[in-house]
Amino acid sequence: QVQLVESGGGSVQPGGSLRLSCEVRGDALSTSCLSWFRQTPGKKREGVAGSYGPNSYYADSVKGRFKISQDSAKNTVYLQLNNLQPEDTAVYYCAAQRAVAAWCSSYWATGLYHYWGQGTQVTVSS
Repeated sequence: QVQLVESGGGSVQPGGSLRLSCEVRGDALSTSCLSWFRQTPGKKREGVAGSYGPNSYYADSVKGRFKISQDSAKNTVYLQLNNLQPEDTAVYYCAAQRAVAAWCSSYWATGLYHYWGQGTQVTVSS
């Protein structure tokens, strides 16, 4: 049984930073496409960042501000959120899918993942 356990959301002012964590229990990071999505009420879930091993992928809206990383020793994937803006306010979800690198590079933002975290709220306001 694979479980994704998220933590690290919260409230910050514009320009602030947060780090989200997603512990992957029951599977190995090395054989999974690991990604972060976000969703606001009434909107479609949006792919924010994806990773497969050393490779990472980002939505245009967050490039240069967000960074996805992995710690294989802790079996955890992180999302560092910098220079947060009000439009970044959303529930953030981590997702995992056993895959090959080519699948991840092509489909990381599609939402076709077998495993999802419970979601963590990020609120950016002054």
